[in-house]
Amino acid sequence: MQISSTRFGEVEVRDDAVLEFPDGLIGLPGTRYALLGDAPDSPFFWLHSVDHDDVAVPVTNPWLFFDSYEVRVSDEDAARLELIDPADADILCVVRASEQLEDFSVNLAAPVVLHTNKRLGRQIINDAHGYAVREPLFGEVELGDVQATTPRVPVAAQAR
Repeated sequence: MQISSTRFGEVEVRDDAVLEFPDGLIGLPGTRYALLGDAPDSPFFWLHSVDHDDVAVPVTNPWLFFDSYEVRVSDEDAARLELIDPADADILCVVRASEQLEDFSVNLAAPVVLHTNKRLGRQIINDAHGYAVREPLFGEVELGDVQATTPRVPVAAQAR
């Protein structure tokens, strides 16, 4: 399918790369999103709405930046995701970009949990307390030290 993006233009997205967020994402419209990659070696992706061409948020794997990060998913959230085995989940966190690299932050309090096999997603409130909504992203690691990883859910397309 083709999606329009105010940020990337026309993007081809495979049907099996569309993620369904039945409850949406906090503060954003729509329920269908796809992961778009900037570059194969980038630690960042865009979670882009399939239905709203102007809605895209940067996300990353939190363990690339925070070795000891912990996520606890409530039984209710796990049930809504049809998630029985934690190994079937990918975790991403929303990044808040800024003009200055040292001002980048990440939301560790409300991670995005993806059920990789069912392509279901849900932004949850982390039951492991003590994490900030705007945690400095480069507090523990330098950008040059971050090794990119690819989520197990399909990355829909390379963003242009």
